[in-house]
Amino acid sequence: MRFGPILKRGFYERPTTEVARGLLGKVLEHGETAGIVIETEAYLGGDDLASHSARGITERTRVIFGPPGHAYVYLIYGMYECLNIVAEPAGQPGCVLVRALEPVAGVEIMRQRRPAARRVEDLASGPGKLTLALGITRAHNGADLTRGPLVVREPAVPRAFEIMTTPRIGITQCADLPLRFVVAPAILSPVGLSPPDKHRRQGGALWARLYS
Repeated sequence: MRFGPILKRGFYERPTTEVARGLLGKVLEHGETAGIVIETEAYLGGDDLASHSARGITERTRVIFGPPGHAYVYLIYGMYECLNIVAEPAGQPGCVLVRALEPVAGVEIMRQRRPAARRVEDLASGPGKLTLALGITRAHNGADLTRGPLVVREPAVPRAFEIMTTPRIGITQCADLPLRFVVAPAILSPVGLSPPDKHRRQGGALWARLYS
């Protein structure tokens, strides 16, 4: 399947929230597998205590303070790897967690990697699921996403959509900041959206349409 050009570094060298919103609708591609980004979260650093970079520069977080457009991949719960993309100019921390994809290429490969997924929309419906489906591991930590086998591209045919903003999921610090961005269901089918925190559901009927 053909996609548009690879995003250049300048795309990522912007405020983290702009990058998080801008990644929606783009195509995350690794080898023969790819998916449209439909859900992201911004982690700002500094006073954003939910961000790993809030602890300052460590061996683990060094990549977040480096040049934008690189991958920050870490392990959670001792079993799931999560892909973040570094934003902001070099030296200023900020990254975007890719939370969900709509699979568009290499679906059979994804099925082999995630045999427990019963439906296509379940293959990449969360941050740990999408890394498994696309074969992204901590070996990709620090990878340059502007070249090589792991990249983000423009879609072949851009689609218009609206963006829904909510608090982030699964965190305890700075939990009320509206830094989760989701492709609105009325415009683009919510294939693969990760489930909302039941204590932070907003929008009533809108959430019902999203997850029913």
